[in-house]
Amino acid sequence: MEEAANLTSLAPVMLIFISAAFTDNILLARFLGMCSVLGVSKKVDTSLGLGAAVIFVTTCTSGLNYLVYKYLLVPLELEYLRLIVFIVVIAAFVQFVEMLVERVSEGLYNALGIFLPLITVNCAILGVSLFMLGTPYNLLQTLAFGAGAGTGWALAIAIIGGIREKINEQALPRGLAGPGITLIIIGIMSLAFIGFSGMIKI
Repeated sequence: MEEAANLTSLAPVMLIFISAAFTDNILLARFLGMCSVLGVSKKVDTSLGLGAAVIFVTTCTSGLNYLVYKYLLVPLELEYLRLIVFIVVIAAFVQFVEMLVERVSEGLYNALGIFLPLITVNCAILGVSLFMLGTPYNLLQTLAFGAGAGTGWALAIAIIGGIREKINEQALPRGLAGPGITLIIIGIMSLAFIGFSGMIKI
C-alpha cells in the first residue's frame, strides 16, 4: 500500500516534467531562448553542451527562486522585487556553471564562447521562474517543472543542431543561410510539437 501511495504521489511530478518538456516546450511553444539557439545550434556537440548547462541552471534556479519568493519576498511583502532577485539568483548560478564547464571541458567552454555567460539573460531561464509564480506547485513540483522546461529546450536545440549539421548552408540562397534556415527549422518543429498540445493537462 505504501509503495502504491508513493507511486501515486510521484505521478503528478512526472506529468509536470513531461508536460514542460513536450506539450508546453518553452522553445517551440513559447519561443523563449531563441537568441542562444540561433547562435549555438550549428553543431550537435555545442548544442548538447549548452543544453546540459540550461537544464542544470533551470532546475536549480527554479527551486531557489521558489524558496526565495515564498519564504523571503512574500513574507516581507517585497514581491515587486521578484524580477531583480530572480535575475541575481540566475546570474550567480551561471557564474558557477561557467567556472565548472571551464574546469571540466575547456574545449566546450571555448566552443560556447559568449553564449555561456549569456545564459544569465536567457529569457527561457527567467521565464521558467516567472511561470512558476502562476502555478500552485510545491518545491518538488517546481523542480520537476524547471527540469522539464530545461530538458525540452535542450532537446529542441540538439535536434536543430543535428539538422543544421546535415544542411549545406553554402548551397542555400543568401537570405536563407544562417538564422534564416534556423527559423524555418524551428517553425517546422513547432508545428510537430503542437501535436502534443492538450495531451497532458496539469
